[in-house]
Amino acid sequence: MQKILLYYKFFPLSDPEAVKLWQKTLCDSLGLKGRILISKHGINGTVGGDIDALKAYIKVTKSYQGFHDTVFKWSDGGADDFPRMSVKARKEIVGFQAPDEVEVDERGIKNGGIHLKPHQVHELVEKHGNDVVFFDGRNAHEASIGKFKNAIVPDTNTSRDFIPELESGKYDNLKNKKVITYCTGGIRCEILSSLMKNRGFSEVYQIDGGIVKYGEAYGDDGLWEGSLRVFDDRMTIDFSDSTKTIGSCTHCSGPTNNFENCKEVSCNDLVLICLNCKNDESRLFHSQACNERHTAKIGAAPSA
Repeated sequence: MQKILLYYKFFPLSDPEAVKLWQKTLCDSLGLKGRILISKHGINGTVGGDIDALKAYIKVTKSYQGFHDTVFKWSDGGADDFPRMSVKARKEIVGFQAPDEVEVDERGIKNGGIHLKPHQVHELVEKHGNDVVFFDGRNAHEASIGKFKNAIVPDTNTSRDFIPELESGKYDNLKNKKVITYCTGGIRCEILSSLMKNRGFSEVYQIDGGIVKYGEAYGDDGLWEGSLRVFDDRMTIDFSDSTKTIGSCTHCSGPTNNFENCKEVSCNDLVLICLNCKNDESRLFHSQACNERHTAKIGAAPSA
């Protein structure tokens, strides 16, 4: 039986390259596949494989002093949901382009948001009502298929778009609100909440364990609605058999939560498309420009 592990740990690392080599050797020896990023701020990983191999991976990884209390989250899936085992050392483990602003000590991110367990999220909303605002810490396309009800979704394509968004003035009216940030597993909000506090947001929270943990606790019976975008071959996951479809097909506007890779290989974007429209390959493009580039390549290709 196979599973997927998701985890992160903020802890100051003096030699990210050495940790990278250790992790790559460990994962290869256990037959795991996935993605791990390492920086001076810590580690961020998603790995899949046999359950016994994953348990061994947890045990060895926790043997490193800085990672001993890392929280590992289990999810359905396995090694086949990843093309390979990739372990890289970067300036950041999440690309907000703020490597020097983010500060980490042995306890984690400095000046981050207050962590809330899923039930505490409900308690805060019940107590303060409209004074509580959900703020999506993901890319906008992720929110198109699932988000917290009435959440604010910033205009972002990547994490590096958040700082310009926060400094644009669009959200200054939230600076005295109780802002709950959320993201897939919690890591992006560790950083985002700190960036927000540094820019004058007075009371910032984050959901401990992210949407994944909230979904495990409440399924589709809480404040979350829709599907969750994940970054492996599964593309999306639902928390129950009664998940509401809130996404709309790019072409016919019909309900869908189905993402497909743009047919133009040079494009890294996804197309939100229903299964009916998907049958028309001319619609599997993120934009008209992608369609034109693809058509031009076919026209320029030498005949057999």
